[in-house]
Amino acid sequence: METSIVGVGVNVTDRFRSIVEEKTTRIEHLATRAQRVDVKVTHRAYHNGRREDDTVELTVTGKGPVVRAEATDADKFAALDIAVDKLCEQLRRAKEKRVDQRNHPRGAKFAKESGALQGIDLQPATVEAIRAVATGEIPTIKTDEDEEDYSPVVIRTKEFGPEWMTVEDAVDRMELVGHDFFLFIDARTDHPSVVYRRKGWDYGVISLTTQAAPVAVAS
Repeated sequence: METSIVGVGVNVTDRFRSIVEEKTTRIEHLATRAQRVDVKVTHRAYHNGRREDDTVELTVTGKGPVVRAEATDADKFAALDIAVDKLCEQLRRAKEKRVDQRNHPRGAKFAKESGALQGIDLQPATVEAIRAVATGEIPTIKTDEDEEDYSPVVIRTKEFGPEWMTVEDAVDRMELVGHDFFLFIDARTDHPSVVYRRKGWDYGVISLTTQAAPVAVAS
């Protein structure tokens, strides 16, 4: 596996390079399809009395989705250890999830014999309930109150091109980049969507009703 090391505001010593080479064997063992790992070390000095620190960013590319992890510490060697541990944990979780999905397939299953749905936690509304809502017997609550203005503080922004994929693929990508959410275009509906982590292996999906523009196909 090819290794590239770049230092920003810091010199990359031969000792650091040799330790990176040792650490990448763990990554190569878990990511057998990986072809390259990029290591970026950024040194930051502050003028407000805060001590200096180093951030180590790892990016693994190959025949599959990109995997990323980063860590910050006063010592770049300690930051490297933390980043490698985080990256290996992400790769391990993704591998365990694939094995779990093969052994215990999830999702709705339709039994042709009985006409029943299995593996989906939904209870269809009865005809009586639908009729009661339509006639007003069961009131619906509407509000015109404006929500309080909310202006989040943007620390870092990134822009990516839209990617069409299934929800399952989006969850896998989210696990590999180590984030708690992942933005994508649902290939089944063309809706801009986001998957997010809940508890354990549980995930949620939020979708916009507006469809994304179709992908241009070269003639």
